[in-house]
Amino acid sequence: MYPDLISIGPLTIHTYGLFVALGFASAIYVIIRLGKREGVPPQQIMDMAFIGIVWAIIGSRLFYVLLNLGYYRQNPLDILKLWQGGLVFSGGLIVALAALAWHMRRRRMPVLATADLFAPGLALGQAIGRIGCFFAGCCYGRPADIPWAVVFTDPQCLAPLHLPLHPTQAYAALGGFLLFGILLFVMKKRTFPGQVFIWYLILHSTFRLLVERFRGDHRGLIPGTEMSTTQLLSLVVLIGSVVALYVIKPKGSDRQGPRSDSE
Repeated sequence: MYPDLISIGPLTIHTYGLFVALGFASAIYVIIRLGKREGVPPQQIMDMAFIGIVWAIIGSRLFYVLLNLGYYRQNPLDILKLWQGGLVFSGGLIVALAALAWHMRRRRMPVLATADLFAPGLALGQAIGRIGCFFAGCCYGRPADIPWAVVFTDPQCLAPLHLPLHPTQAYAALGGFLLFGILLFVMKKRTFPGQVFIWYLILHSTFRLLVERFRGDHRGLIPGTEMSTTQLLSLVVLIGSVVALYVIKPKGSDRQGPRSDSE
């Protein structure tokens, strides 16, 4: 693939970083559009998006570094090389959600209803970001003897070269786009706050568990098992989300969007 899109002298535009940026921008655009329908000021969305982006990057990179601690102990400066790939989405999601929940509580905003607005944008942003993974060769799949296997040849790619692999990045991207469409439909039909976000967690975790079966890169195993850390996190989120779907009861036909006392 093409990990480096354009190089002009010392300036290089990395494809991975470009698509991650496009994913963030697309997510914010969708969230603002949904927020306007619910009466949420765009500036409020932008504030939360900035907090979410910063902590998502920190959390996802931190989890990746922890899973590859042996390498980064020997190469500490590589921790800052985000353009080379190496983000654990589950870790970023957990850290960003904690930061946003604290922010919304502080601003006295309805957490569940606000989370509904963010869910479709998260799915779309993640799908676009996975295209960047495809170009960079990170998050690559296992060797595969299938018609749609991909072969990486660029020496800058993070995937093994000249070997047919499952296109797990494409699987994840397609799953993200499908999830985006499903969540927009759920958004129109929701009957209680938090319903859209819970379905995001359920479906995202399910898609992730499916894709993980075809991943070939090392992400750390749970001691005594063949389960990766990402699989365990996804399974825990899936079980917790299914429980939450039944615990959080619909409250009449309240479908109004989130508002805060600061509007």
